[in-house]
Amino acid sequence: MMEGALYPAATLEIAKKREQLTPETLNTWRAFSRQVFADGALPAKTKDLIAIAVAHVTQCPYCIRAHTKSALAKGATDKEIMEAIWVAAEMRAGGAIAHSALAIDVMKDHASPEEER
Repeated sequence: MMEGALYPAATLEIAKKREQLTPETLNTWRAFSRQVFADGALPAKTKDLIAIAVAHVTQCPYCIRAHTKSALAKGATDKEIMEAIWVAAEMRAGGAIAHSALAIDVMKDHASPEEER
């Protein structure tokens, strides 16, 4: 690992250790992943664009890199990828706005009479 790096590089050593620790689970997950990202009602490229957006919300650098590379290989344009990222940004911000109702509810319950105006 690079000194000071936030995330370790995805190495063969790490992959082998993951497989050594839980081979059945890893193989099941790989099969599930192949099925999820196969063409279906949604084309595989669209699924990768969704994954790029979700990866930006979950902030997974490995997923961002892997699904961006996969989407490009399936013909996604730079503009399509960036639009997916903007959708993620809006949805994440929208979640903060929507959840502000919780804080407003608490503030309402704790407001003094002059603050309720």
